[in-house]
Formats: sequence, C-alpha cells, structure tokens
Amino acid sequence: MKIGNILVVCVGNICRSPMAEYFLRQKYPHLHIESAGISALVGHPADQKAITAMSRYNIELKNHVAKQLTADLIRQADLVLVMSQNQLKHIEQKWSFSTGKTFRLGHWQNKNVADPFQHEQLVFDEACTLIQSCIADWQPYI
Repeated sequence: MKIGNILVVCVGNICRSPMAEYFLRQKYPHLHIESAGISALVGHPADQKAITAMSRYNIELKNHVAKQLTADLIRQADLVLVMSQNQLKHIEQKWSFSTGKTFRLGHWQNKNVADPFQHEQLVFDEACTLIQSCIADWQPYI
C-alpha cells in the first residue's frame, strides 16, 4: 500500500499528536501529514511544554492550531496513527471504515503514548522521545 496521507490522532490535539505530526513532517516532507483530536481543544495552540520539548529537536510547533477529528479526515488518510489502544477502539467503533488503516503509533513496540497534558516538562520530554522512537519503527512501512 502506498502511503501519501497520514493522520495522527490524540485527545486534545495540543500535545502528543502535534509532536508526532511535526516529527513525521520533518522525516517525510513529501507526504501530506496532519493531526486532530478526538475531543480537540479546537483553535488552541500546542501546549507550551510540547513546544519546549520539540524545540530541543529544532522543530517549531508555534504555528500549530488544534482541530477536531472528523470522518472526512479519516477517509482522506492512508494511515491513521493513534496514541492508545482505547483511541484505536473508539475510532474503529465510530468509523468502521477506518479498520485496517488505524494503528497505535507505538504498534511495533506494543506501547501506548501516555498523555503528558498538565504534567511537568520531564513527562513531555519523555513522551516526545517515545514518539520519535515509535515513528522510527514505522519507516519500513511508510
């Protein structure tokens, strides 16, 4: 399967999915990559701690604006990457057509990426490192 469009999903679309989106954009500039939230804080920028975590990789998150997950976004995606098993189940139950193209970002490590929201900077930094590691695992498939 040829991957042209990747959608990254978390809950609020201000921490994990923007970090993953921007890492993916850096690694695959020729692909269309976006992110959204199941319960997005629509219109909000990325969390300041996520911005700080990503700045250590020289990746700028300041232009990110959170948006809500929709059926159309899932339809357009060739690959949907979520942060947890619960998110995977939720999306496949709500949008059955997503089955077969929706996976956990940490699929190859059998890991969820825990939500760092409202935790200290260290938790964001650890989430950022895990996200980068999980993205590397997808390279043979993208």
